[in-house]
Amino acid sequence: MIELQGLTKRYGDKLAVDGLTCTVRPGIVTGFLGPNGAGKSTTMRMMLDLDNPTAGTVLIDGKHYRQLRDPLRAVGALLDAKAMHGGRSAYNHLLCLAQSNGIPDSRVREVLDTVGLTSVARKRSKGFSLGMGQRLGIAGALLGDPRILMFDEPVNGLDPEGIHWIRNLMKNLAAQGRTVFVSSHLMSEMALTADHLVVIGQGRLLADTSMADFIARNSRSYVRLRSPEHERLLDVLAGAGVTPVTTVDGTLEVDGTDAARLGELAARHQIVLHELSPQQASLEEAFMQLTAGSVEYHAHSSPGPDPAPGRPVPAAGQGPGDPPPGAGWGADRRKKGS
Repeated sequence: MIELQGLTKRYGDKLAVDGLTCTVRPGIVTGFLGPNGAGKSTTMRMMLDLDNPTAGTVLIDGKHYRQLRDPLRAVGALLDAKAMHGGRSAYNHLLCLAQSNGIPDSRVREVLDTVGLTSVARKRSKGFSLGMGQRLGIAGALLGDPRILMFDEPVNGLDPEGIHWIRNLMKNLAAQGRTVFVSSHLMSEMALTADHLVVIGQGRLLADTSMADFIARNSRSYVRLRSPEHERLLDVLAGAGVTPVTTVDGTLEVDGTDAARLGELAARHQIVLHELSPQQASLEEAFMQLTAGSVEYHAHSSPGPDPAPGRPVPAAGQGPGDPPPGAGWGADRRKKGS
């Protein structure tokens, strides 16, 4: 179990983490979400005593990380898959970790097999692809067979098979009663993997709840109805005290009434339904709704202001002070008849 108590980190005038308090429990996969700059990586570094908090504390099974006698046996972490000596082979990289932590050499071969790197175990890691490097970092996290595992963007660079593998791996580790804490920006994957969510924005805790509750609280859920007997259906719903919203294409959307009751109403009045479907927002939509006011870095895709009348539109890659296409040295040559 990981306990964060009033965890705070300040870099000069920048408050990266602001009084963060939460508990990461064993037996479930806990997702750690937040926009870029929210303080996720800083928080995970403080969990491992790589950064000292300005205030507050982090306890791992009741102790600070630096107090653990066998840290790799207690906590396995992947924060940066590139944090290894590129001149070492995958096998030797893990062997160094094993020998420095009193882990049997046989465990190296086991984790290499687990992550699918046995065939390249003797190759230098500097020649590894992003996905292979990620697998090696995961092998390092698993090396000590730890009770607690922390992963920062574990699916980075993995192909679809690799993503499916790491998803099942994390679920299996949690099912064994381990604490699994994973940070990711890939919402679709997090929705399939995490049971519980801790969401932060601008260093502050925004949510600490189950996946289902998070989506329900931060999005609109409704039932969509479509029938060739549109007017009759409207009358029946009105008679039952249900007020639907009619969309542009004639579909009805009903809030606050479950699909079963609506289906029973239609059946009781022998109304044909072509659609009766409960709708719920995705994790991504719920996340965007909750963190809209906490996003530090905004991208703008809308076009800029129209140029003044009569002024040519700059070509791609041309700055406002650059000459228009065709001007300059080549244009001068044409004027001279060159």
